[in-house]
Amino acid sequence: MRSIPLLLLFCVGLFISCSKKSTTQPVYEDVPFLQDYSIKYYAEPANGTLISAFSDRNGVVKILSSAGLFQPYDGQFLYHGKLQADGTYRPLKDKKIAGLGVLENQFVFLDDKTVLSNAWAGKLFSKHQLPAAHLFTAGKDFTFLVSDGKSLELIKDSTSLWKGDLGGDEVISIRYQSDAATFWILGKKSLHTLSDNKLTSVFQGTGFTSFDITDDAKKLFIGTPDGYIEWDVTTKKQVGEIHKKLPWTEITAVDAIGDKVWFGTTNGAFALRSDGKFDYYNGERWLPSNGVVHLSEGPNKSVLVLTTAGLGQICFKEMTLQEKAMYYEEQVRSRHIRNGFNASLDNMEKGNIASGYLADSDNDGLWTSMYLGGEIFRYAVTKEEDALQNCREALDAMERLYTINPVPGFPARSFERAGYISQLADPDRWQHAPDRNWDWKSTTSSDEAVGHIFAFGAMAELIDDPTMKSRAIALIDTLMGHIVKNNYYLIDYDGKPTTWGRWSPEYVNAFPKNVGDRKITSSNLMAMLQTAYHFTNKEIYKEKAFELMQKHGYLENLMRPMKEIGPAPGEADALSKELSDGWNHSDDEMYFISYWGLYRYAFNDTLKAKYKEAIIDHWQIERPEKEGAWNIFTALTGNSEFDLNEAVWYLKEHPLDLIDWAISNSHRKDVEKLAPNFRGQTLKEVLPPDERPVQRHNGNMFQLDRTGSNGTSEHSAGDIWLLPYWMGRYLNVISAPKK
Repeated sequence: MRSIPLLLLFCVGLFISCSKKSTTQPVYEDVPFLQDYSIKYYAEPANGTLISAFSDRNGVVKILSSAGLFQPYDGQFLYHGKLQADGTYRPLKDKKIAGLGVLENQFVFLDDKTVLSNAWAGKLFSKHQLPAAHLFTAGKDFTFLVSDGKSLELIKDSTSLWKGDLGGDEVISIRYQSDAATFWILGKKSLHTLSDNKLTSVFQGTGFTSFDITDDAKKLFIGTPDGYIEWDVTTKKQVGEIHKKLPWTEITAVDAIGDKVWFGTTNGAFALRSDGKFDYYNGERWLPSNGVVHLSEGPNKSVLVLTTAGLGQICFKEMTLQEKAMYYEEQVRSRHIRNGFNASLDNMEKGNIASGYLADSDNDGLWTSMYLGGEIFRYAVTKEEDALQNCREALDAMERLYTINPVPGFPARSFERAGYISQLADPDRWQHAPDRNWDWKSTTSSDEAVGHIFAFGAMAELIDDPTMKSRAIALIDTLMGHIVKNNYYLIDYDGKPTTWGRWSPEYVNAFPKNVGDRKITSSNLMAMLQTAYHFTNKEIYKEKAFELMQKHGYLENLMRPMKEIGPAPGEADALSKELSDGWNHSDDEMYFISYWGLYRYAFNDTLKAKYKEAIIDHWQIERPEKEGAWNIFTALTGNSEFDLNEAVWYLKEHPLDLIDWAISNSHRKDVEKLAPNFRGQTLKEVLPPDERPVQRHNGNMFQLDRTGSNGTSEHSAGDIWLLPYWMGRYLNVISAPKK
């Protein structure tokens, strides 16, 4: 019933162009931003119980423990160091150092008799009368308030100026407010001030653990086992109720550093930003352990987070997106290329990137296609020979997928040297190649196919090397020729269709209309046939595409609004129910990769307008994920709105460390959780990439935790980050770097 109007629509589209209103797309100016990363120094049992860590004006870091003084040794980003006994000043080794601090950015020490320093030519040597003293803070003109937890003594030049206590409360922390010449003293259940030798109780409570005063001396933050208290210094009153909507409420340390207030907890550290939200540092991506015992400002505006298992130094470096891209380019090339494929590094010793092996994957072709796509866009933008060589090597691997197996036009999933099948993923899927030195992986699926066509199409269009261009076009024709010849199936070595390489009408239209597989297979196949026709000019690809749209409803299928996609009805078959029991994020990946060929190589402008409508409809439902790649792919339609800010947020917030560390967020109280739903959206607002598990684009961006193995594998940035960045550069929605 739909064939006549569809035919008219297509014919009109061949001769006229849809009227378009020119739109201007926003462009992100690539200026430097602050990128955070961590350097970790792990403790050993001999290092004792860690107490505090500080740095001085020279960038030297010292750590105090029950076993003495230590300093970090041999650590850098991704290469963790250790704590080394500090023998720098030999006389200090004979002192019973119980407290460590800084004054005028110089180290100051507290032992059982004195407050002393090696700065100021060693002249600071002020005696006190509290043999068990372990707390102290410097005031004005080298005065020091010292405490053993029970008593307090104010000293200067070995003279006792004042003595007192908190009336039965235990002293746990001391701070100094220089503009008011006032010491603040925190007990477990009280807050006092000491000014002009007068001790004043200003606040009573219970369960206090730590505190600090902000740099502007307007606010004071008190940690408790169940949240923090905000206290106004001027009015001397608590501000609102105790804050409990936090990443974790059991607070162990507080430090105001710059424009943020940092909190250490028994489950990581977090920083309160000026917008009232938190940056959360959980897991060994950031810290040696989640048990934080002390916080302080480190060298070059870093933050020292001392934990029960060692020191984490959170560093902040100015970089542009392009500088971040070049870091990731090196990451990929140095440890993520296997036989030309974009691969993961697996079976690592905990966090050790010099260990492990390059792993095979079901989707070697897909991940490599996505990396290759990014390098194609990079070359189109920069014309760098390095990018072209990366493309050439990836093409070699992709091309060999078609020649290493005996089935004409069939792409293997992967290949590896012979003799290792038992060590590879899914050993039962591997076959011996005609060349007995090699084995290849069968059962290739549709996601591999769409990735191949995307990358080959981009290469055919954007790479100016004639040989590479012709090879890419030949591969498009090879794959699509196989699919068309075999009635829209991928036919494996056994002469049977693979489980997930199926696009035929009898397969596609057997699904109920609201099951996603009916829509996605139609959309993917139209994109692939259009790409094949665009570059080969073979009429069969165009004829088959129109036949599928006119006679078999593939256009109707692909245009079906995403809001109609959901669980199969009760009377549906078992496969339909299995494939629609929740949102499939791998389908999102297949859709958007195929949108390149669907929209860019559309047969006519009428179809192009419809495809744009379908792409925007899909993008709208994906917006909560703030998925950088899907936003950038949407920009290819020329639409003025595609959430550029969210795409840039995705790129900026991705961690430099792509190791698969254990991550936990389910416990957080600072996020609004949602009831279980079809899309698997766990939160009202998605967490930034550096606070959640590392994931490829086929993952659920609302996944909160990663449990199990910890630090035993590393993802490649090739498909995760470089593809959306370089595509954004090519589409001119991300600028070249601006200094």
